[in-house]
Amino acid sequence: MVLDAKVPQGEMKDKWQNYKDHCRLVSPANKRNLEIIVIGTGLAGASAAASFGELGYNVKAFCFQDSPRRAHSIAAQGGINAAKNYSNDGDSIFRLFYETEKGGDFRSRESNTYRLAQLSGNIIDQCVAQGVPFAREYGGLLANRSFGGTQVSRTFYARGQTGQQLLLGAYGALQRQVATGKVTVYSRHEMLDLVVIDGKARGIIVRNLVTGKLERYSAHAVVLASGGYGNVYFLSTNAMGCNVTAAWKSHKRGAYFANACYTQIHPTCIPVSGDYQSKLTLMSESLRNDGRIWVPKNKDEKRKASEIPPEDRDYYLERRYPSFGNLVPRDVASRAAKERCDAGYGVGTTKQAVYLDFAEAIKRYGKMEAHKAAIENPDEQTIRNLGMGVVKDKYGNLFAMYEKITGENPYEVPMRIYPAVHYTMGGLWVDYELETTLPGLFAIGECNFSDHGANRLGASSLMQGLADGYFIIPYTIGNYLADDIKTPAISTKHPAFDEVEKEVTERIQKLMNIKGTKSVDHFHKMLGKIMWDKCGMSRNEKGLTEAITEIQQLREEFWKDLRIPGEIDSMNPELDKAQRVADFMELGELMCRDALDRKESCGAHFREESQTPEGEALRIDDQFSYVSAWEYKKEGEELHKENLTFELTHPSQRSYK
Repeated sequence: MVLDAKVPQGEMKDKWQNYKDHCRLVSPANKRNLEIIVIGTGLAGASAAASFGELGYNVKAFCFQDSPRRAHSIAAQGGINAAKNYSNDGDSIFRLFYETEKGGDFRSRESNTYRLAQLSGNIIDQCVAQGVPFAREYGGLLANRSFGGTQVSRTFYARGQTGQQLLLGAYGALQRQVATGKVTVYSRHEMLDLVVIDGKARGIIVRNLVTGKLERYSAHAVVLASGGYGNVYFLSTNAMGCNVTAAWKSHKRGAYFANACYTQIHPTCIPVSGDYQSKLTLMSESLRNDGRIWVPKNKDEKRKASEIPPEDRDYYLERRYPSFGNLVPRDVASRAAKERCDAGYGVGTTKQAVYLDFAEAIKRYGKMEAHKAAIENPDEQTIRNLGMGVVKDKYGNLFAMYEKITGENPYEVPMRIYPAVHYTMGGLWVDYELETTLPGLFAIGECNFSDHGANRLGASSLMQGLADGYFIIPYTIGNYLADDIKTPAISTKHPAFDEVEKEVTERIQKLMNIKGTKSVDHFHKMLGKIMWDKCGMSRNEKGLTEAITEIQQLREEFWKDLRIPGEIDSMNPELDKAQRVADFMELGELMCRDALDRKESCGAHFREESQTPEGEALRIDDQFSYVSAWEYKKEGEELHKENLTFELTHPSQRSYK
């Protein structure tokens, strides 16, 4: 199959406007007769469902949480990017586009990335109108801060809870449409399979997580906004319920899966503390604005951090990357931390951590505040108190969270951080219209592959989710539905629904009838260890080949020795987890195959065989300038390639030095 990205003709800056000017529309009278299913109610899903309802479509929105407010978007902390140049430091749409392309190591489709940069300012205006309480400067203008991979301040934020505030804005818009009757929200419902009729996505089979019953829902189009698949590693910064089932089942029905190996490791997470830990906690990248990252210069350093003088500290990011320092992109910062710890300079009881230190920032802010208050010759305690007040205003909830989890006061001692699995740049392949290879099935937000290449810059996930939901999918889905204005409501009594529900029922019964001896978490942890060790921060041919065999063996054991307590027709969280882990088992193998096929290093995908003499990622552009798109077949996945072209950028070796 030839992958047609449907990129509009014309200059890059005009493509989106040209598309909107010429795409087909659906009249208000016809929208009233069309139904759309939205899977997921995070930023992408909630904004899309609200926008569809506002336009007049009939929308069914599904989430496995007890409320859309609990979607994982709420956990995003640091901010959302937009090229408004409020800081007057040289930002522009082109600069945001270019830094996103460069940050993704030139492995994303330029047209989608440029459109994202163009729409970034609209998102901020939309959210301000909704009442999102962005931080503001003294004069009332919206404040900005910096994030990794950029040399300007373009990140809008609401302290350390930006995702929560943005989601509440989208949730309010969603609930307005619920009140009008245009949107129906089905909480505690999980999509277990996709129904395809005559080659088009026409419905879903879901499990009511409270009653355990299977239910059928139909629509003229299905929009997936189900998030990423980082929980394939078991330990990640994702909420424990985050899963790949909706996307994976859609993949097995005909939607290609793209760039599966691109997994982002976030450098600023609270380190693993024990074998019984169920997830990891992210500390916002915004902390790298003011915190300095370092390790002792001496191996096996016994002194406390406060007792180690500056001359015995290695501020290794500032040393290796003087232009960007602590604000290098996430993949670069993560590998650098791993290198220092592997070399024996790690800190803490596990030696798998580095310091993130705010002592200098507190002193710097304290002196500024004392100067503003006209305090002459302030003593150290006054400076410290004033500085702590500024830091608390900017990062207070993050510091409180760190202290609650670790028992250490980060105002007094440096935080200890270490990289952890965070975001997945891979996902379902979509074209410029955000439609998958399966007609009528669209994918938005983190569950598609489209905007971030091999590495996402910080503060760009919220940007993509809201751009897709508020400003892109409302146009592009209309272009598709224009062919369906005479199509009556899809009946859930169609034989295709019978067939798919029968398959889901048999799959559930097969899981429940194994009656083995090991829990779901046992297998999930085993899978996660294989993935982290051999398809984690660095990969090599030997490890990936071993991982594929090990995952196949683990999957075989899973289907022979899994034990699920409880019943089918009732609330059964272990059954829910088992179905998700079964999909992770299959996805994990594809991730390793994708990583094995891509013999270059790029962004978050670091092949040890392909690196510069300085240990940086080394791309091989003449062989791997493509998106890998995998087609599911029973005899094995088949690789298709979307060749990447570059109109505005010229791929070069990434340097942040």
